[in-house]
Amino acid sequence: MSEIRRDEKYEKSEKEDEKEEEKSRQEKDWDEKWRRDPLSAAAVAFGLIWGGLALMADNLGLLARFRPLDGWDLAFIGVGLIALVAAAIRYTIPAYRRPIGGNLIIAVIFLAIGLNDLVSSGVIWAGVLIIIGLGMLLRSIVGRKQPPAA
Repeated sequence: MSEIRRDEKYEKSEKEDEKEEEKSRQEKDWDEKWRRDPLSAAAVAFGLIWGGLALMADNLGLLARFRPLDGWDLAFIGVGLIALVAAAIRYTIPAYRRPIGGNLIIAVIFLAIGLNDLVSSGVIWAGVLIIIGLGMLLRSIVGRKQPPAA
């Protein structure tokens, strides 16, 4: 009977060790990801800084002359533009080249949310769908370069 309890305790401690090891591995993977992809880290940092500055300026009353837009609108517009710039850098600089479809979709959605007070939401979201569809169509036409068949 005592052997069974020892085995159970051993299995529990083994499972706890595995969980801790997995957690530390995930933390290392996250840190490693940001080191390998400094462009994403910089884009997220700039997005947070821009959002904070826009909201602070709105709370201090510095955006009174931009009245159709408030701090949140400017934060979303700025983050959308930052995502577009990051996508452009990824597309043009080979060292940072990775797929940009997700960045473009995020950028268009953030811009649409930010511009919602200036233009009718029906027009914005219809435009978002058109832009995403055009991007998908362009990608299917241009396609990826396939290596020559052997």
